[in-house]
Amino acid sequence: MQVITTTPDLESFCAALVDAPFITVDTEFMRERTYWSQLCLVQVASAEREAIIDPLADGLDLTPLLTLLANEQVIKVFHAARQDVEIFYKLMDVVPAPLFDTQVAAMACGYGDQIGYEPLVKAVTGEAIDKGSRFTDWSKRPLSDKQLTYALGDVTHLRDVYLALKGQLEKTGRLSWVEEEMNALLSEDLYFIKPENAWKRLKLRNVKRREIGPLMKVAEWREAEAQKRDVPRGRIIKDDTIYELSRQRPTTIKALGNCRSISKGYEASAQGKALLEAVQAGIDLPEEALPRLERQGNLPQVPADVLDMLRVLLKRQCEHHQVAPKLVASASDLETIARYDAPDVPAMKGWRQEIFGNAALDLKAGRLGLKLQDGNIEFIRLDS
Repeated sequence: MQVITTTPDLESFCAALVDAPFITVDTEFMRERTYWSQLCLVQVASAEREAIIDPLADGLDLTPLLTLLANEQVIKVFHAARQDVEIFYKLMDVVPAPLFDTQVAAMACGYGDQIGYEPLVKAVTGEAIDKGSRFTDWSKRPLSDKQLTYALGDVTHLRDVYLALKGQLEKTGRLSWVEEEMNALLSEDLYFIKPENAWKRLKLRNVKRREIGPLMKVAEWREAEAQKRDVPRGRIIKDDTIYELSRQRPTTIKALGNCRSISKGYEASAQGKALLEAVQAGIDLPEEALPRLERQGNLPQVPADVLDMLRVLLKRQCEHHQVAPKLVASASDLETIARYDAPDVPAMKGWRQEIFGNAALDLKAGRLGLKLQDGNIEFIRLDS
């Protein structure tokens, strides 16, 4: 087992992978006490080589690895890529491409919604993975042989899973389905939250129009503070505090101190002053700078029976085509289809429309019905 702790060894290893058609990649990291993930290990494998890279080793320069990840001639294979790619995006300022996510591929191959790595390896290769080292503190050194073996297995088994899923996708003509999803994973917005967009993470169902500005600016301030100080958002202020401040809109130290979610003395601190400035900045936002939010009361009501029928149809169609429902239509898609006659959602486009979208419209229009056949639900055409 090769454990790389020096820059020359990393340069040599990465140089040997430049012409590889693909590499499998995984990371071990810690994030419980920080905003940014703390990279502790990187595991990389090609069809012929594998190694563990220790980014905590003194003097190790990760540039050769980052150059390899930026090489567009080499496919980077991950399982559930989001968190791993987020780490590399912060180091590289670009998203490693092209990507292949075996979790997404498994959804297109009938392995269910968001299957975990261990059950996917078991289902595809028959191999069982020892989970004993899963909750290791990967920042501590030295790491045991058992820990290193577990970590390396995350990329050696991934080789077999990738090749098997890719072969299945090519055989069934579904590789383009997965490539479409992979392209969506290249969006930089997935891996870095701009502070000015932090409000979009919050639930706004009961937020009044006058509260939106303060909520936006306080969320922006919190995100910037968390990034700058490298601490979790909740260590700055909680979500509930943002909602309370947007409702109360305090503009003085006394008013801030009267907010229930503000701890005693905080209002007079430098942080309290900055928080008041954020609230005031939100109050001062002009009307045209505020987003237009869809209000549930202004939308056509979702017919409950139609929505229930669409769920049944989606389940049936996905079982028939052996594809995960979550890959075909989201809960929001189903509500939109139930609500509107001409819904503009992903489920009504491309291969998703062929599998589900057209049938959904037929169901709404009364051209498709259902019956019980030997204890199973079957759909029948009603317009023939």
